[in-house]
Parts: sequence; structure tokens; C-alpha cells
Amino acid sequence: MKYIVLVGDGMADRPLKALGYKTCLQKARTPNMDRLAADGEVGKARTVPLGIDPGSDVANLSILGYNPAKYYSGRAPIEAEYRGIKLGPQDIAFRCNLVTLKYTSPFNKGGQVRGKAVMEDYSAGHISTKEAELLIRDINIKLGSKEIIFFPGMSYRHLMIWKKGIGRMRCTPPHDISGKKIDAYLPKGRGAEVLRSLMDRSAEILAYHPINQKRIREGHNPASIIWLWGQGKKLTVPLFRDKYNLKGALISAVDLTKGLGVCAGFDILRVKGATGYIDTNYIGKARAALNALKKYDFVYVHVEAPDEAGHNGDLKAKMQAIEDFDQKVVGTILDGIRRFRDFSILLMPDHFTPISVRTHTSEPVPFVIYRSKGLSGKPKAKARAYSESICRMKNILVFDKGYKLMDYFVGGKQAVISQC
Repeated sequence: MKYIVLVGDGMADRPLKALGYKTCLQKARTPNMDRLAADGEVGKARTVPLGIDPGSDVANLSILGYNPAKYYSGRAPIEAEYRGIKLGPQDIAFRCNLVTLKYTSPFNKGGQVRGKAVMEDYSAGHISTKEAELLIRDINIKLGSKEIIFFPGMSYRHLMIWKKGIGRMRCTPPHDISGKKIDAYLPKGRGAEVLRSLMDRSAEILAYHPINQKRIREGHNPASIIWLWGQGKKLTVPLFRDKYNLKGALISAVDLTKGLGVCAGFDILRVKGATGYIDTNYIGKARAALNALKKYDFVYVHVEAPDEAGHNGDLKAKMQAIEDFDQKVVGTILDGIRRFRDFSILLMPDHFTPISVRTHTSEPVPFVIYRSKGLSGKPKAKARAYSESICRMKNILVFDKGYKLMDYFVGGKQAVISQC
């Protein structure tokens, strides 16, 4: 038996006036996902437990079969795991974004300028990895120490490690506050003064940096400041192969998802041209997944593009990302997976990223399980198409504890059937 999970990050949405009060999934052309929904088992899963912030870390942890309430320790340590950054038991990892602020007063080198600014772009114009690496290395030279170390990553996504640090302050993801004044969202609590000082000082370093000056001349958003958030200690979970007796591989463009794969004991497969954005190599990911199924029992394919479009509030880009995911990922998988006699496909988003709010929300997400001929039971409910409307159907599969969906997918354990 071969298992494959296809995750369109953040592709679930809410009805929009611009789409005639339909969602992106309802309006987009998605014949392949619709086919899976029509012929497979449909349901809804709460991938983000009540009381936990709706992040991709939490949601993907659930999809992989791990209870976030038991295991989740923070976003940044998951990324550190993939990067091979070793954390001591008292070390705290922080996500370190390069972001663009729009200042409402002139920049003052000595100043507390950050409270007089708006979060204009959480990704600094999706700054290139080459440019970002040079900026983070300069920041580490000028702000780093034996206790504080900055590590460059991909595009706007980087890490800071605070050796024997403090991690209980309240930090806000920058993509949650697009277009908002940042003063109410700066780090708060014990240890926050250290983070705020680093952020202030980074603004001074970056303001006149040659890379930023060049970006401005070329019409791109500069990296105004580092934004520290997503802190936590090392994540430890049972290995997926011990839990489910399956050898697994994972395909993703972002360090967070790859870090979860490393923690779960998956092999991480690289795909040339996988960017985590609208221009990612969709077909390359799908082909790599099909090829991997020759060697592995289980392959997890994660596509970030719909989520990025949602955070940007870019309706056109989100529609394109969903249609590309359907045609180039789901379609390619369906064309090639029949070479395997027995297979099961799980299709779902990890969470909602509504265009209207430009951040993650925590309502249950729709999923489809499609199995090869002879393995599929009679669907409890028939869906005409794949969309959020599945969550409102009768007689669907329901997983209020989203992490139990994986038990059902690979082990056939009993699911709850909704009657309303």
C-alpha cells in the first residue's frame, strides 16, 4: 500500500463579495480535486485545537498524527531542526523575519521608531535568499554574541538562537498584522526588552544598508527591521515509522514543514525550483512524489503558495495558486499513481487563510480520502466538488481531534460520522 498526502497550505477561505459570495475553492477551476471529492470519502478535521494559535506548525503537526496539545513547543525550534541547528535544553529558538515597515515619522537613528510604524510587508517583498543572507550575516556580526546568534535561512525567513534564554514573552507573527500599527504587537513580558532592543538596533543597521538602498532604487520593498517571534524549545515526537510502521518522505519548500519531517523521521526530498511562492515548481514536486513512492510507503507533499497569497490579500494570486495546485500537483499525481496497485490519497489544506483577514483562522478544514479500486468503501456522503461546503454536509467523516485523521487514513480506525 502506498500513501500520499497533498496539502494546499491555507487554500481554504471564506466567501468573498468579489467572487459573488463564493470562496476561492468554489470559484476556481479544480476538476482534479472535484473528482477526488466526488469519488472519495469527504469530511472535516479540526487541525488547530481550541485555545492554540492557528499556525501552519500546529496544523501540519496535527495532519501528521501528532497531538499539538501534547507535543507542540513553538515554531522556530522546528525550523532549527531542519537546519541542523542544535538546541540545548535551555536554549530558545526564535523565528527572525525580515519585514518592511512603513514609518509614520522620519527615521531617527537613536530612536524608538518602531512604535510609529505600520507593518507594510511581512516578507520584505519576498526578498531573495542571496540578499537576505548578506543582511542577516551583517546583523549577526553587529548584534550577535555568545548568547545571541543569528542564522540565515530562505528569503525572509531566518532564525535567532538565544542560549539559555527566556521564551515566555508574547510575540506576534508579522503576517497577522499586515497593514496595522505595530506598537500594540511588539514583544511583551519577561525578556521582551532584549528582543525589542535587538529589533531597534537592527532597524539602524538596515536603514542605510547598500542592499536595501539598491532594492529601493529598483522599486522593491526594503528589509526595514528584524521581527522576532515563534519562540520555543526543541520539539520531540515519536518517529512516524514507529507510530505507523511506514517509511516516509516529505516534499516542501519551507523549513517549517521540512523541520516537522525531520522530527518525524522522514527523509526530506529536494526539488529544484521549489520556492514556497506562486512561482514554485508544482510539477516537479508531484513528479518527485510519484518517484518517491517507488521507495517509500508514505509521501507528504506540502505546497505553500495559496497561503502566501492569502497573507498578501492577493485574490488573483490565490486563485492562480489553487488552480496550479489542482492541475500541476493533484492532476499529475492522479495521472501517475495508478502504476501502484494499492494506494490512498489524502487531500486537504492545513488551515484557512482567508483573503479578508490575511491571516490564519482555526475553523475545521475539508478533506478528501481517495483510495484505489477495491480499497474504497462506499462514501458516507457524496460531494459534487471539493470546497469548504463539505464541512456543512450531512453524513461526513468528522475529526474534532484532527490528529486522529492520520490514524484513520493509514490504519482504518473508526471515525465519527456527522449527522447534521
